[in-house]
Amino acid sequence: MFPIVKKRVLNPTVTYMEILAPRIAKKAQPGQFIILRIDENGERIPLTIAGYDREAGTITIIFQKVGYSTYALDTLNEGDSLLDFVGPLGCASEFEGIKKACVIGGGLGVAIAYPQAKAMHDLGIEVDFIVGFKNKDMIILADEFESACTNLIVMTDDGSNGNKGFVTAALADKLAAGAEYDTVIAIGPLVMMKAVCDITKEKGIRTIVSMNPIMIDGTGMCGGCRLTVDGQTKFACVDGPDFDGHLVDFDEAIARSRMFRDEESESMKKHECRLTGGVK
Repeated sequence: MFPIVKKRVLNPTVTYMEILAPRIAKKAQPGQFIILRIDENGERIPLTIAGYDREAGTITIIFQKVGYSTYALDTLNEGDSLLDFVGPLGCASEFEGIKKACVIGGGLGVAIAYPQAKAMHDLGIEVDFIVGFKNKDMIILADEFESACTNLIVMTDDGSNGNKGFVTAALADKLAAGAEYDTVIAIGPLVMMKAVCDITKEKGIRTIVSMNPIMIDGTGMCGGCRLTVDGQTKFACVDGPDFDGHLVDFDEAIARSRMFRDEESESMKKHECRLTGGVK
């Protein structure tokens, strides 16, 4: 069993948890992920490692309540335990040779982008960190982001924080102003990462994206997380999750990500309490 030692509500849909998992914390690196299971009847949930504390033996996960399993996970509190917590899985991010980077996070991707930005900043790399949210009430981890980069830009779709626009607009503005990045890292919705890659491809800037397709076993056996990269089939769980964004077939990835929307919606209906609206 893996105890939940800390829980924070970051906004109405996003929750922060620290899980006691010393053996995983000992080896975890930015870019890797874990797979958890709440109980014997729970499905396997892959989540990117949002942070780790080797001394305390904890792994940080940040998740959004989007389906039955994540809603059920959110019902657990400090002192409760998870049945399974497996990792670290996937390949760690590589930062060798980077001198100036722009890390871009959209939606919940900001939580995944944070350890990337922090790792590079700690290595002395100059990091511009661009994060995007729907509105100011959805902004999370602002203090953490500020300490993990050289320059922080927070965008909101509605401009409620004073910076209106998408993260791609902020990136375009930085490039137009003369910013010279040797690497851009984009993490977030597929359409956002695709848009970032369209901008950087024209500039010839190396761009890394973190791919999080449908995943079941996390060992490359099920094939659920397959992607087409440079015309070849790759598996995000063992070959990634980081890939050269200019080589990823985003149209295929976007189409596959929408395959089970109806089933997910139906699953939520089956488990929704008619009195409270919560899951049961």
